[in-house]
Amino acid sequence: MSPTNFLKHLFGTVLKPDERARAQRQARQAANLCRSLMSERGEVSGAALAREALALIESLPPAALEALFDVLVADFSPDPAAVLAAAEAYRDDPSQEHLIRLQEVVEPPRQELFRRLNMAPGGTAALVAIRQRLLVAIGERPEWRGIDADLAHLLASWFNRGFLTLERIDWHTPAIVLEKLIRYEAVHAIKGWGDLHRRLEKDRRCFAFFHPALPDEPLIFIEVALTRGLAASVQPLIEPDAPILDPQSADAAIFYSITNCQDGLRGVSFGNLLIKQVAQELGRELPRLKQFATLSPVPGFRAWLATARESIAATPRGGELLASLKLLERADWYEDAAAVRELEPQLMALCAHYLVNVKRGNEPVDAVARFHLGNGARMERLNWLADRSKAGMQRSAGMMVNYLYRIADVESNHEAYVGEHKVVASAELRRLARDCPLAARSARG
Repeated sequence: MSPTNFLKHLFGTVLKPDERARAQRQARQAANLCRSLMSERGEVSGAALAREALALIESLPPAALEALFDVLVADFSPDPAAVLAAAEAYRDDPSQEHLIRLQEVVEPPRQELFRRLNMAPGGTAALVAIRQRLLVAIGERPEWRGIDADLAHLLASWFNRGFLTLERIDWHTPAIVLEKLIRYEAVHAIKGWGDLHRRLEKDRRCFAFFHPALPDEPLIFIEVALTRGLAASVQPLIEPDAPILDPQSADAAIFYSITNCQDGLRGVSFGNLLIKQVAQELGRELPRLKQFATLSPVPGFRAWLATARESIAATPRGGELLASLKLLERADWYEDAAAVRELEPQLMALCAHYLVNVKRGNEPVDAVARFHLGNGARMERLNWLADRSKAGMQRSAGMMVNYLYRIADVESNHEAYVGEHKVVASAELRRLARDCPLAARSARG
């Protein structure tokens, strides 16, 4: 069982009366230390109290931590009467003094508590871990959203770009960091030290953001392959025995994996900064590079396809298309040449339609597309059977997308996406999307 699922299991456990009573006692003890910390004026004694309180909170079992979160909502939220009075005073006289007073009373005391806990050695890392534990159960406890908002607000300030350092990871990087790359990699699993060594060869690059409060802990890292032309398949990029290319002969940098490492920093955006800075670094190191692009998964395509069966059935020849799609139920369909010939044009058109036309509100339903388009990339090319791994087949029938980062166009692409909700895509991808029978149905509807 993964750590996250283990925490979910524990948070959802029904406690016996004696266990519940013990959890309540532990939570009260931690809450009392927090109240003492809030009333403490001296810096030295405050730091000692912060260290004691933080150590206790970190040691709380899930049930006791859950009870403490309830206390943080009940006793460390803003005073509604004070907020109302300050708001009315500002409404009647919108002076700077009244605005400052309103800002003071609206800020939850929890935020000051978290700032004081951060005085303890390792405080920032501990608060990141506490937020990770909070996020595990917040879906079932919406009353904790205020705690999450406070932590997210503070962490976004503490982890802004001015505090981050970009470092290249190579085979000389300390082993403690290399081990974490193997553990954290979330897109294409690293199968041991030999696999990692190949990903750090001279035709590969790996960069990560670090923060001084979390030494030896990458916040996010990106893996890059130096290639000739846009890569159309991920397997040659991650195979341990793949031939090594002279980096000086490469004309493209392919970002094939981006991994956020700290669950407690969810929502704090690093990826857009990382891609742009790495592109600049590589451009300085290797001036021959002409293209900076991703080779990205389409994680939601198969799930969407399963929900689109009724819409497909309503199109001309929809029954024939659904019959073809039944081939996907065979685990080895992609090894059957006849099945591949039948499915390729159909799935390519459906996936292009999914990427270009299927929306959540005004934005693409695909999270990876939202990320790269929001960063100013162009949806360049859809690649057939680009990821033959089990995960690649399950999530996208093996298809992957090249998102192209053309430095001269990044700003205008970003503005078109943010301001007009425009999906900036190549002519080829748009043609594929138009070929999908669902596209015509969407246009009529």
